[in-house]
Amino acid sequence: MPDALLTLAGVNTHIGHYHILQGVDFSVPRGELTMLLGRNGAGKTTALRTVLGLWKASSGSIRFENKEISQADTPSIANMGVAYVPESMGIFAGLSVKENLVLAARKGALDGSRLDWIFGFFPAMKKFWYLPAGLLSGGQKQMLSISRAIVEPRKLVLIDEPTKGLAPSIINNLIGALAELKKTDTTILMVEQNFHAARTLGDSVAVMDSGRIVHSGRMADLAADEALQTRLLGLSLDVHQ
Repeated sequence: MPDALLTLAGVNTHIGHYHILQGVDFSVPRGELTMLLGRNGAGKTTALRTVLGLWKASSGSIRFENKEISQADTPSIANMGVAYVPESMGIFAGLSVKENLVLAARKGALDGSRLDWIFGFFPAMKKFWYLPAGLLSGGQKQMLSISRAIVEPRKLVLIDEPTKGLAPSIINNLIGALAELKKTDTTILMVEQNFHAARTLGDSVAVMDSGRIVHSGRMADLAADEALQTRLLGLSLDVHQ
């Protein structure tokens, strides 16, 4: 297994009076796509937001490239090469596709070759370059959200449920684009409820339940073990094609 780019060890996160993450331990191998799976309310989104510093870990260690970041602020973590695609997509509806991407570029300028690379994944971004983002379809908005995250080279991209609410044909297009992104040197940690996408894209997997990691390993091994799927997730991956 490749070395770990990101490691969480004994991470606890409290939000108000609620103890959400309860001693979370898992690693994200460098150069792979790690799936973070679990039932609704398991703590998956909290884990992503804690990595990025949007919510602070109350205890435990989060190491990125072997540097402790558990108490670092979000801008500092982003400047280390970490991007976040929230479930809400986080785009600016009143701005054009171009303006959304310019705002996401740290220097406020777009690299032409990088844009061509993104257009190869998401041709709709080029087609609707000057269109207000609020007029895009749900799938196109998701493509824009991911494009914003990778408009500059990133070491780690955190993606929260990118296929949620999308039509099957759009999901397949998105899976294809993420499969291509996997071939680059970008490491991805992705929360996903669509098990077809998880099985297709995932290299490694961590499963959460009630704020804890209850399983970690290779995605292919979980995909091949229906009994383990049912025990961990409550249903077989084969139910979701």
